[in-house]
Amino acid sequence: MGGVKTKSVKRIAKYLLDMYPDMFSTDFEHNKQILKEKSPVRLTKKERNKIAGYLVRLLKLKQKEQEVEVKEESSEAQ
Repeated sequence: MGGVKTKSVKRIAKYLLDMYPDMFSTDFEHNKQILKEKSPVRLTKKERNKIAGYLVRLLKLKQKEQEVEVKEESSEAQ
């Protein structure tokens, strides 16, 4: 069972994605390092890990949505 993310984790993750859309990736370790450098507030290790994990989740969902859109466009073109 997965844990529910708090509002603060979601808010910070979405804010960071808006501010630095090209810096984050689906790699958890990479996101942790970026959070260390770019976080607007001081984060504990646990908070940083939660935010990095949520960023990975958001980016994977965004990729999946883009793949579905491309498939729909290609099927409409045929």
